Amino acid sequence: MRLAFGCYLACRMVDPIMQSLRARIPEFAEMKPGDRVLDVCCGTGSQSLHYAMKNINAIGIDTDPRMIQLAEKRARKKGLRNVSFQAASALDLPFAENLFDYASICLALHEKNRLERDTIISEMKRVVKADGMLVFIDYHVPVSHSPIAYFTRFMEFAAGKEHHRRYKDYVEYGGIEPLLEKNQLWPTKQESLEPLVVIASPNTKG
Repeated sequence: MRLAFGCYLACRMVDPIMQSLRARIPEFAEMKPGDRVLDVCCGTGSQSLHYAMKNINAIGIDTDPRMIQLAEKRARKKGLRNVSFQAASALDLPFAENLFDYASICLALHEKNRLERDTIISEMKRVVKADGMLVFIDYHVPVSHSPIAYFTRFMEFAAGKEHHRRYKDYVEYGGIEPLLEKNQLWPTKQESLEPLVVIASPNTKG
């Protein structure tokens, strides 16, 4: 039930709000046509589709098969052939090392516990080339008191008790920036678009 509700929220509420930001990510991260991008925790595939529409080769992964089915349906409807989706865990990515030019994760780290966040980032670093880039889109911390910030907090509460607990832990931890520092990632680009922050960091293999 919670997963179905989450899927409904993603399709009906979150995706429309995110469209303008998603369209800007390829340029923000300096992606080029022909680059290979892994979209981690892709959900209904919105970010992956934006990559594909820019002639970027994208693979989206998510643990929920229903999300993958929706993503595949959307790709077929748009006639996109340079994007694919598969059910897989971000904690154990089924890809070889140094395979992708980029890996991105959008609005998913705040849903995870602390160990999972670290593991996901480690896996992203593993599959991205040494000269590649990692892109993170998630809630900005500290959280503001604007109407849209209140709206997003309501959505996090509505997603369920466990989900909300992990969101609060993400906020208490300080959001993305301290998480990246812990994992030896040093961002070179950052842009805030309330209530979100977008961060791009060169990969480090240390």
